[in-house]
Formats: sequence, structure tokens, C-alpha cells
Amino acid sequence: MKLASRRHGRDGSLMVVSRDGSRVAPANHIAPHLQAALDDWPRFEPELTRRFEALESGLLPGEPIGQVELTAPLPRAYEWIDGSAFINHILLVRRARGVEPPQTLRTDPLVYQGASGCLLGPSDDFSLGDPRFGLDFEAELCVVLGDTPRGTRAADAAQYVRLLMLANDWTFRNLVSPELAKGFGFFVAKPATAFSPFAVTPDELGPAYREGRLHLQLQTRLNGALIGDPDAGEMHFSFFDLLAHVTQTRALTAGTILGSGTVSNSDPARGASCLAELRARELIASGNATTPFLRAGDRVEIAMYDHSGKNVFGSIAERVTD
Repeated sequence: MKLASRRHGRDGSLMVVSRDGSRVAPANHIAPHLQAALDDWPRFEPELTRRFEALESGLLPGEPIGQVELTAPLPRAYEWIDGSAFINHILLVRRARGVEPPQTLRTDPLVYQGASGCLLGPSDDFSLGDPRFGLDFEAELCVVLGDTPRGTRAADAAQYVRLLMLANDWTFRNLVSPELAKGFGFFVAKPATAFSPFAVTPDELGPAYREGRLHLQLQTRLNGALIGDPDAGEMHFSFFDLLAHVTQTRALTAGTILGSGTVSNSDPARGASCLAELRARELIASGNATTPFLRAGDRVEIAMYDHSGKNVFGSIAERVTD
């Protein structure tokens, strides 16, 4: 099943989406918005599935996707927790900065808690702000959770994953190091995150989604040019591992979003999912980073295609403005 949110009020209006992403139909008579559906998923999921199947079969005609203004599936969320599950990304960026990775790199995930009150839709413009901040994109995967108890084990985590999405975790790179130097984590370096138009149930992904990892390539384009297409299955920590880590001391409420961190592969031929990795490779190779950070007018596109060529989550396609 695929779900989306028509832009309406603060929380959007819930819709079901055809498997090929071409048609949508309202589902707000079942649950007014996605958060409401997640709050009582066992009750609403069967009804939403029937609505989706009716749209997919043609019994429900729906309307063309291009006639509907979509926001993020969850325009605001109770929590947005982002991990860094791709070890290659951490190693590259830290090596370029001359910083040793933590000794627990391969055993203890890195996570931070981002802003969740104002989440961006897939085609929302993003204001550059001060160019000195060094704006970058980060192409990621994420899962949307149901109510998840404290102390959840990785072996039990699958039952709490309701949906998967893509994310563009905008980052002001030149604000990262000064903030981390204070020893208190990110804040101003991490503005609002953008999400894919569609949120997809795990069963919709078939064998590509297994053991808490999605084994498909994540494509990122900048001004139409392919920047990278790494395999998202190369996660060191699975979503189940991340979930076990973040619930060690707290429960999570339905609607919490948990991110993978920047998708990254050890094979340089797979490119990158952020400019920081391109710059890191340049610094390591020559001592000089030549790839610039984003400028007004740049356009970032992020998408993931299944093995039949379908755009699984729809595309994040955003323009940087002044």
C-alpha cells in the first residue's frame, strides 16, 4: 500500500496512491490524516488496504497525481530521529577532516534528534539563507514507526515498522563542526527535512526489503546530472539495529520517523548522496575540495526505482531559492 497527504491544514489530508504512482484517491473518510491512521493502525490499516486495492484494480477511478498538491506524508511528526547507518560515509567525512572515527563506530550507531515540527514536502523550495553556511543535501531512507516500547530488541523490531519513505536531510555543512565542538550536538546546522511524496508499507517492497534493509539503488541528481546511485542495502546498521539502539532508554510514539543517514557505498563508482562526500574524496586525493556547496537556482532530485523501473516513493524534487 502507498499513502500520501494532500496539502490541507497542518497535518494534510490522507490519500491512497496507485502502485505506479499515477493516481490518488482520498482516504480521509477512513482517517483524516496519516498521524491519525498511525495512532490506531490495527484498526485503520485493513480499511486503507481495501481502499488502495480498489484504486489499484480500477474499481475506484481516482484522479491524476499531477492534479493534487502533496505535502510530506507527515507534515509534522512527534519525533524525527536520524542515524548514520552507512559506515563509509562516516569514514570518508572524518578522514577528510582529519578526525578519527569513534572506537565504537561498528558497534554503536550514531544518532541525533532533528526538528520535526515543520517538515517539508517533496517539491517545496528551500531558501539558501546565508551562502557562507554551506548548504548541502543528504539523500536518505527512513521508516515511520508505530508505538514502540522501551527496550525493543532488533529481533523484535520488524513489527513496529509501519511505512518507509525517502528523505532529503538538508544540512548547513559549515555550521556542523562549530556546533559539534561545543559537545552538545547539532541544532542550527540541521534545518527542516524534506520527504518523499509517498509512504510505502514494507510488504509493497517485496524481497528488496529484508532484515531491516532496502536493497535498491537511491538516485540523486543535481541540476539533472547524476551525482550517485548507491545501493541502500549496504547499511552497516539495519533499521532494526537503529530501533533497538534508540529505544534503550525510552519508548517511541506512533508517527516517529527514524532515518538511515546518508546512503553511501564503499565503491566510488556508485557516486555520492551528498556534496560532503564528493568534497571529502577531493580533499583526500588532492588536499583541495573543488565541488561547491549549493547555490540559489540549483535543483536537487532524489528517487528510488524498483527492479521493474517503478518510482517506488515518488521523487523529491526541490529548488534552492535565495
